[in-house]
Amino acid sequence: MTQTHADIPYDVGVRNVRMLLRQRRAEEAAAACEALMRQRPGAAEPMLLLGRARQQQGRFAEMLDLTAAALDVDAAHRGAQLQFAEASIFCGRHDCALEQLVDLEADAANDPVLLQHVAELFGQVGRHERAHRCYQRAAELDPDSPQVRYNLAASLVAIGEIDVAEQAFSRVIEANPDDYDAWQNRSNLRRQTPERNHIADLDARLAHLRPGDTGEVPLCYALAKEHEDLGDYDAAFAYLERGATARRRRMAYDVNNDVAMLERIRTVFDTAYAAGPPGRAGAGPIFVMGLPRSGTTLVDRIISSHSAVESMGEINDFALVLTRLADTAGKSQLLDASLDIDPTELGTAYLDSVAAYGRESAYFVDKTPSNFLYTGLIRRALPDARIVHLRRHPLDSCLAMYRTLFRMGYPFSYDLCDLAEYYIAYHRLMEHWRALYPDAIVDVDYEVLVDHQERESRRIIAACGLAWEDACLAFERNRAPVATASAAQVRQPIFRDALARWKRYEKHLEPLKRRLEDAGIAL
Repeated sequence: MTQTHADIPYDVGVRNVRMLLRQRRAEEAAAACEALMRQRPGAAEPMLLLGRARQQQGRFAEMLDLTAAALDVDAAHRGAQLQFAEASIFCGRHDCALEQLVDLEADAANDPVLLQHVAELFGQVGRHERAHRCYQRAAELDPDSPQVRYNLAASLVAIGEIDVAEQAFSRVIEANPDDYDAWQNRSNLRRQTPERNHIADLDARLAHLRPGDTGEVPLCYALAKEHEDLGDYDAAFAYLERGATARRRRMAYDVNNDVAMLERIRTVFDTAYAAGPPGRAGAGPIFVMGLPRSGTTLVDRIISSHSAVESMGEINDFALVLTRLADTAGKSQLLDASLDIDPTELGTAYLDSVAAYGRESAYFVDKTPSNFLYTGLIRRALPDARIVHLRRHPLDSCLAMYRTLFRMGYPFSYDLCDLAEYYIAYHRLMEHWRALYPDAIVDVDYEVLVDHQERESRRIIAACGLAWEDACLAFERNRAPVATASAAQVRQPIFRDALARWKRYEKHLEPLKRRLEDAGIAL
């Protein structure tokens, strides 16, 4: 006889739902949650679990409603309070999230575990100083926790305390030598020298690993960085290739799916779409976009050093608003559904979402690199927005991504063949956007910016509709937090070290170079 959800004991059903959610089987989890809600009408836990299923389905408004209902049942439920803040972020209600997080921080003053959860969500809404304060308090309460130590060190990087962060990561490693992410983060914080580096210790830790240990990836990236700093480029690339290959081996990823999606974007967003009625008028948004590691953080810092501009960082609000209005989480369904979204509604929802962060400046920078995918939608929804696109020498651009260990996203960056195919599709998409909107996109070449900082900075500021301010030349004095891979680099003045880096690895990049040339990309 077949057992139904209704026949399963409540506690077993809860465990089953959690397992389904871990496996991202959202539809099955939702059905099981509804059975639990029938078993225990009005109970908070099934509502929260169903909220998680709705999150995985991209149905964020339902997630928020379910979480609010759970709080009505049990206002002191810590999990519900955290989930409410998270759901509010997904729905662009950052003010509500902040209000909840401020209350939680006060209540969590003596709870290091809860403080870390609160800190993580503070980081998601760009409150990195508050996040750091939570991690500091957690470290006071639980100084021996490896996780607390690591998070505190990472928060120091975000707020610009680079030297202190290096010391903090060293303490993490002393306490827990198996924290290989800490090794890699420490290597990235400064330029290593023959007199002061960690290569011998890193080699010893790498040799200590069992085959297949996940620590191989960050240790190899750390060794690649340190060998490059010392000018040993063959050794650097050998470690880089080993680390990237190990990372790629653990991914279920097919670059052809991304290439097909980028090609389809070119087809769907055509001249007919571009000619449609515009959406929400009004100056203010400045989108800085491009591939990761192309110089977007640098340009963001230049623009946001202006007194009238505030940087929102990498906020993903446009994609979240689009997903919410399209009412779907699937990439292919999202593309089709986006064509039917009213541009004015999309533009207004995006601006409301950004306003809920509590910004004060008249202009703001959205520095999410992948917004280049949404250029057609951005142009229709926000016709007065400024779009600044960063580009870099193709081989330097691909190498910069290849040599970066991203914490999430960009799965194409761990294999040179994948990188070549993605770059070609990106290049074609950007050519399409320029043809469709010839006067709307301001291209900034990273190499030209480095060689002619003042001239290019003035051009960028003028293109944003702003009067020049000398502070834009001293972006390294900008004390605003940075939570990207460039966090340490942008605390320094512009330097030329990254220019033509690909030439150091030319023989290793030959297959990538040939593929790009075959695709007609000028090198």
